[in-house]
Amino acid sequence: MRARKTGVVLGLAAVTLGAAACGGSGDSGKVRLSLVSYSTPQAAFEAIIKEYQKTPEGKKVAFTKSFGASGEQSRAVANGLKADIVEFSLESDMTRLVDAGLVDANWNSGPQKGMVSNSVVVLATRKGNPKNVKTWDDLVKPGVQVITPNPFTSGGAQWNIMAGYGAKANKGADKAAGTAYLHALFKNVPVQDSSARKSLQTFAGGKGDVLLAYENEAIFAKQNNQPIDYTVPDSTLLIENPVAVTKKSAHPAEAQAFLKYLYGKKAQEIFVKNGYRPVVDGVPGAEGFPNPSGLFTIADLGGWPKVKKEFFDPKGSIMADVEKGIGVSVEG
Repeated sequence: MRARKTGVVLGLAAVTLGAAACGGSGDSGKVRLSLVSYSTPQAAFEAIIKEYQKTPEGKKVAFTKSFGASGEQSRAVANGLKADIVEFSLESDMTRLVDAGLVDANWNSGPQKGMVSNSVVVLATRKGNPKNVKTWDDLVKPGVQVITPNPFTSGGAQWNIMAGYGAKANKGADKAAGTAYLHALFKNVPVQDSSARKSLQTFAGGKGDVLLAYENEAIFAKQNNQPIDYTVPDSTLLIENPVAVTKKSAHPAEAQAFLKYLYGKKAQEIFVKNGYRPVVDGVPGAEGFPNPSGLFTIADLGGWPKVKKEFFDPKGSIMADVEKGIGVSVEG
């Protein structure tokens, strides 16, 4: 299948980094649930909660919401931030809470394995794609500047890296080729911001020729009418976003009811409208997403525990060596 390219722009939406109450005086007497999430799906959750509160179960519930960088949100909950429902960019951020005794070890035992939304890694370029960037090989050509965050601070960067590695390593079968590619790629990365959102801001500010990004971010940008281009490579990584109810929820029944709603077609349709790929069948709009012929998952590369140790251990790993080779700190 040929890669798809469409004109979009990466808009910079305001992100709520702290807790934000949903509702006002009319919330008296309602159960209040605390949702802690990574930043990107904020708009989707605002719309989902609005629809949920029209249901018999949802009419009894008010929400407190917190949105921020996935790793930071996970660590905040581990350190005591109140949360009834948590959603993250990376499974490893959920694993941290399992290890801390805050999320049940069986959180991923359902039909969707605990994942509530999907996306893929794409190549975002300037309008008109002046450097003609269409494939992973184009990113390592002389004179092409690639914007991606520091993988020792950003979960989005880890998705980006594993997408490029998996594509060039034949899903991990040729480790040497994949590793060599990462060394070449990062020689073309002029700056590594601490988060994917900051990298987006750097790119929107005019630096770089191509931005490694989530497909949903590119679609969100299109919806904000500031066109650039993006390409879905033939070989790319499926991004899977986990969700769970915490063990310390003061209202577990209500939290579970909301979790169940997230997998319903209405909520999944809202995710689709916000650029995410659904995790259930039959959702309107899902047919509009391209199906890359070489799509692979993190499980194809050994799973997050293996990947974290092999690629992102600051004390010694593939990316620690890559960063050392270009003089970049690996201290997150």
